[in-house]
Amino acid sequence: MKAISLFFLSVLSCLMLQFNAFAQRTVVSGTVRDAATKETLPNVTVFFRDTRIATQTDINGKYTIVSPSAQQALSFNYVGYLNVNRTVIPSATQEINVSLASDSKSLDEVVVIGGKKVRYRNKDNPAVELIRQVIAHKDENRITSYNTVAFKKYEKMLFSVSNLSDKFKSKKMFRNYQFLFQEQDSTLVGGKNLLPVYIQERLSDLYLSKSPEKSKTVILGEKQVNFDGRYIDNKGMKTYLERMYQDIDIYKNNISVVSNEFLSPISDGAPAFYKFFITDTIKSQKPEVIELSFTPRNTTDMLFEGKIYVTNDKHYAVTGASFGVNKNINLNFVRALKINLNFEPNSSGKYSLSKSNLIANFGVGKTKGIGFTGDRTVTFKNYEFDAKLPDTVFTGKSTVVVAGADKKSDQFWEQNRLDTISKNQLKIYGNIDTLQNLPSFKRTMKIVTLLFAGYQNLGPYEIGPVNTFYSFNNVEGLRLRIGGRTTPELSKRYYFENYVAYGIKDEKWKYFLSATYSLNNKSIYEFPQNYLRASFQRDTKIPGQELQFVQEDNFLLSFKRGVNDMLLYNDFYRFDYVKEFENHFSYSLGLKKWSQTPAGGLKYLDGNSRQIDRLTTSEISLQLRYAPNEKFYQGKIYRVPIADRYPVFNLRYTAGLKGVLGGEYNYHNLMGSVDKRFYLSQLGYSDVSVEGSYIAGKVPFPLLAIHRANQTYAYQLNSYNLMNFLEFVSDHYVSVNIDHNFNGFFFNKLPLIKKLKLREVLSFKALYGGLRDENNPALSTGVYQFPTFENGLQRTNALGNKPYMEGSVGVGNIFKLLRVDLVKRFNYLDNPDVSEWGIRARVKFDF
Repeated sequence: MKAISLFFLSVLSCLMLQFNAFAQRTVVSGTVRDAATKETLPNVTVFFRDTRIATQTDINGKYTIVSPSAQQALSFNYVGYLNVNRTVIPSATQEINVSLASDSKSLDEVVVIGGKKVRYRNKDNPAVELIRQVIAHKDENRITSYNTVAFKKYEKMLFSVSNLSDKFKSKKMFRNYQFLFQEQDSTLVGGKNLLPVYIQERLSDLYLSKSPEKSKTVILGEKQVNFDGRYIDNKGMKTYLERMYQDIDIYKNNISVVSNEFLSPISDGAPAFYKFFITDTIKSQKPEVIELSFTPRNTTDMLFEGKIYVTNDKHYAVTGASFGVNKNINLNFVRALKINLNFEPNSSGKYSLSKSNLIANFGVGKTKGIGFTGDRTVTFKNYEFDAKLPDTVFTGKSTVVVAGADKKSDQFWEQNRLDTISKNQLKIYGNIDTLQNLPSFKRTMKIVTLLFAGYQNLGPYEIGPVNTFYSFNNVEGLRLRIGGRTTPELSKRYYFENYVAYGIKDEKWKYFLSATYSLNNKSIYEFPQNYLRASFQRDTKIPGQELQFVQEDNFLLSFKRGVNDMLLYNDFYRFDYVKEFENHFSYSLGLKKWSQTPAGGLKYLDGNSRQIDRLTTSEISLQLRYAPNEKFYQGKIYRVPIADRYPVFNLRYTAGLKGVLGGEYNYHNLMGSVDKRFYLSQLGYSDVSVEGSYIAGKVPFPLLAIHRANQTYAYQLNSYNLMNFLEFVSDHYVSVNIDHNFNGFFFNKLPLIKKLKLREVLSFKALYGGLRDENNPALSTGVYQFPTFENGLQRTNALGNKPYMEGSVGVGNIFKLLRVDLVKRFNYLDNPDVSEWGIRARVKFDF
């Protein structure tokens, strides 16, 4: 009995002690803001006075701090702001919101000594020495330092129309759409009123291996707003936003944000481009954390400004970061950009990224007017380091979507989200569905589709593109055209495309018809393609210009310089099979019969000066293409590859078949090319293309390589902009094309020019080739004579023992849309009707 009494007494004592401890527990939470702007402040250090209990505010400026004992005072410390102390009610749960006032003296870039200003310099600068230690220890602190890593990743992407005024919101045209509008804190990026239009969530398991270097992503669930496919391509929007908002890895030398490469503040070359300042030391944490503020040496360059937090120990690991861009940066349409990174200590004593947030606000004006705000938050949890992973984890594709990932229930998301999501954000899914059923919205989308895509949707068929309805040239005169294509609403298997055109001057009808059968029950414009296509086309084309089906008679390309009266009437019969694989290797098989008739100033004359009215060839072809890691801007009726650092390889073999379907010549043509973009950090990027071809066989000049010339006033990246049509032909050649964009690196240093935010461009093109004697009409019989002008001067030539070369210097980003180049032709200036200099323009939308 005594023993039982002693037991209950012990239990009661423990309970009393626990209750007493709980009763003395002090819990404080709240939000920290800038006193002037009212914006929330992330990574503010919050600690109980005279203790080592500390925390930091999250990306939304919120904090919670807990002490097991009674506390009386709380301190708030943030670089660039005055320290604040607040009285705390001991042993209570309470909310304390704080506004911090700016300390104008804390971030001065000069030190005043004896009345003299000392310029900032790297030498003997403790902040620079510290950042160099961070750079030296990058490899050991990166996630790739572990042999294996496994973790979960949750992504949430929100996109909204922002900066909407109350007046705009109350317009009559939006009376049916009031349910869409949401309000947020007016101090946040984007303003008070938002119109959310897109939300996307994804939950994944990720696996990494150091040796051998492998990665695997298993998408467990994904959910997004789905728009009406007649107007907006959902996959295309998803790909575009993922390109704009990529993962942020501060340990990389360059960080990709809004399609641009920014130099990381801890890149190998950071001390040459950034200024660094030690602005605080947080001694309440173990290990101590040093706050480093940084700013660009030149505020218009592609650089960040903000703060990083680094452990003051032998590891120099990043524990947090908060940065954005300077208001003067040479970046288009970006009103504001904020990045916050939170790291947490892991079981191995290192720090791992736990959450990243990227918010960007876009608009035409600096601050006023409607804009767009994108907000991407990524949460990382359940890290496992150096665990043994089965080899089967990395088999198959690097990214796998589990069956039914896009059909997960609401309960699945409630149980598995790694981050919170507000009720207002969840409403977006239902709101967009409701919006798309409103007749006024459907009418609006039809108009927008016509203006931007160039097609008028009629359900199973759409008319367009409108920019080809009217054009002109010297042979056809005024050319009128109308056509279109079927949509997936008619069939997901069968696609038809057609047009009819008429030339007022030549009084001839032209037309095109194609039928395509999708073998994988996907749109023929969607990756991976797998289809059969049969087509017939009777139309005109300029010799040497690739026919692009429905785009070759764009109205804007009707304006040309010099003499451009050489044209062909063509009949094309084609049959193609295209197969793409998930690894981005593809091949295509083709059979083509081509009959061509010269027109205008172009004549086909044999060796005896007899005129040839028609030339017919039959060809079979095999094309191989490999584009590792390629992504597309995917539209409903198009797809455009996204230029990236990965190369694209092409190899094509074509054989001419004499006696087959009327073919008149035997020949073999082997062509190969490599295209790649090189990123050079602060010096911008270069697009480089190398191409070569060899034609075996004796053929007339229309079947040789007719080099891509350009007689329009538009600057064309893949053509020779001062070469005339049909000026050069070859049966073997190699070419190189370099187009470099400096992103304003030099203009940003000029005091007056830098305000215009212009960007420098430089290009060089060289073509080296020639003709074997058997294909040169001056040395061989049985081949066509080269075209001449009316005065007898040679119009078409073979390249000699020197390459054709041209280059240009240009100014880009004029009015944020226009690039203008001054082009110089370096040689072959004695050829008739050529220009040594020219000015060419190109419209380019870029950030």
